[in-house]
Amino acid sequence: MYNGEGKATQQPSINAPPTGQWTTGLYDCFDDTGNCCFTWCCPRFTFGRNVEIIDQGRTSPIKARLIFFALGCFGLASLYTHGFRTKLRALYNLPEEPCTDCCVHYWCVVCAICQEYRELKNRGLDPSIGWKANEERMRRATQVPPHVAPGMTR
Repeated sequence: MYNGEGKATQQPSINAPPTGQWTTGLYDCFDDTGNCCFTWCCPRFTFGRNVEIIDQGRTSPIKARLIFFALGCFGLASLYTHGFRTKLRALYNLPEEPCTDCCVHYWCVVCAICQEYRELKNRGLDPSIGWKANEERMRRATQVPPHVAPGMTR
């Protein structure tokens, strides 16, 4: 659960999907209609949420949103965003499909961000609550209550 630096590392839960395959396709945006509509209107917000989880709290969602917005003004957001897709794929050993991460983010950035959000959700993480809350949920999930011996009987 925690690495040597005292930071939490993402551990798959017992019921988590297997590594090595995406849980949804790139164009399955309407599997989560609410997230699809929100991301279509405000992709930088969903991207910021994803980044905070993928980067395990090291990158704030506000910083990610600002960089996304600034580079997006020049049509260059995919130069930043594709790196987090690469990190997500590395976390779960996911294939680079249907093409390279940079191409996916350049041609289909909204679909890619939606897919990454769904992937995190399907693997037991909730980007909408942030890294700290997810870290706390993972910590609580691994704690086992102490065994209490039954009382004496007559």
